[in-house]
Amino acid sequence: MATTTTTTALLQGHANGHATKHSDAAEQRRRLHHHADVVIVGAGILGCVLAVTLGRQGRSVLLLESSMKEPDRIVGELLQPGGVQALEELGLRDCLEGIDAIPAEGYYVSYLGEPVVIPYPKPSPSSRAPEGRCFHHGRFVKNLREAALACPNVTVVETKATDLVTCSHTKQVLGVECMAKDTKDCYFGHLTVVADGYASKFRKQYHKHTPKFRSRFWGLELIDTELPVPRYGHVILTDGTPILLYQIGTHETRILVDIPENLPSASVKNGGVKNHLRNVTLPCLPESVRPAFLKALENGQLRSMPNSYLPSAPNKTPGLVILGDALNMRHPLTGGGMTVAFNDVVVLRDLLSPEKVPSFEDTHKVLRQLSSFHWQRKKASSVINILAQALYTLFAADDKHLKALQRGCFRYFQLGKAAEPVSLLGGIIKKPIVLFNHFFTVAFLSLWVLIQEAPLYKLPLVLYQCMMVFWTACVVIFPYMLIEAFC
Repeated sequence: MATTTTTTALLQGHANGHATKHSDAAEQRRRLHHHADVVIVGAGILGCVLAVTLGRQGRSVLLLESSMKEPDRIVGELLQPGGVQALEELGLRDCLEGIDAIPAEGYYVSYLGEPVVIPYPKPSPSSRAPEGRCFHHGRFVKNLREAALACPNVTVVETKATDLVTCSHTKQVLGVECMAKDTKDCYFGHLTVVADGYASKFRKQYHKHTPKFRSRFWGLELIDTELPVPRYGHVILTDGTPILLYQIGTHETRILVDIPENLPSASVKNGGVKNHLRNVTLPCLPESVRPAFLKALENGQLRSMPNSYLPSAPNKTPGLVILGDALNMRHPLTGGGMTVAFNDVVVLRDLLSPEKVPSFEDTHKVLRQLSSFHWQRKKASSVINILAQALYTLFAADDKHLKALQRGCFRYFQLGKAAEPVSLLGGIIKKPIVLFNHFFTVAFLSLWVLIQEAPLYKLPLVLYQCMMVFWTACVVIFPYMLIEAFC
């Protein structure tokens, strides 16, 4: 294939002088002939980490990104302890340094003004408690991209992926068609990875599920505000939908307000989202946060992101693997997206290691390993996926049965039973059975609270209500458990 270096921005030079002849030849194939073992679409969180991981295994990698400018997003700012652990296992924990990241030590949950503090538990009395990290998303991505640029086996190209190149006979994906400065080009690999995020342009053709949207997070950046408990993620539960607060820098705190579609208080007739934030959200915030919130609201910094749910699907197309938010999404309430992504890379690294798959040209062996990947990844992802959806349903309770479960959940936290639940949320415990046990313990506690508070003459009515609350609990969690277990 003819060289097109004048129309693409190749953002990494030759391998250093100590590279082997094989590495030099592979770099030249990437740079001149646009051919590699792996072509990755998307230099975001997952794409960069996967590129470095495969590059360190000796694979030749082309990493394609439409814009190398520092991203500016309002999500992807909280990395749970399980994600930090996965990043460390991949040898990339240093990417969390130098970005003014704030340690996350647990959660502060306020239920109708009544607070409870839930720290991440220590694995043992003598060890340190695990910590997450909160940061500006773009700064973290910038560090990850620099790690990819520094990897001798990775070549980063600034170009816009427009289509996948496929074989007309076998339907195998052969590479990616791109546009750079109005010039069409192609990049070829034995394996093509689509990691182009929640709005993936390639998902529809190769993924059997479509994303479902229930609400949007509307975000503001608060300057020099004081949270009730520093270094803790704050979840504010009200009569409406949940509010999240977490510090992402020395001076900056992110607030995310969940607003469902067609919410009357946020309608244009009632003054829109800003009026909802001023009239509904502001009175629910801690006193110390309100001045910074009002100032940010007045300065017009309001932005939004859809809250999506997308079950994963097996990668069955020869030569293709879909990963990250293009493959699997859950409500961002629990901040589990990056933790799932990094754990996916850990699993994929082991399954596609040179010892198990000497060459990605062996398409059948790669497909067998990807089939194993679909089920092995669920050890880490299923708990986070189920918990995110179930907690959002409870925290955004819109009927009396869900509100009873919400109250039971908070009472459970107050009883000091939150160590394992917060470890599930943090990606530390990866056992669905533990989630199942705690969820239904909360359900039975909710029933006990109902019975305990009811006068004796209302007992028959309360028993009926208990049946409905238990049924609601089953409806909340079982669909997601079945999806994770069988899809």
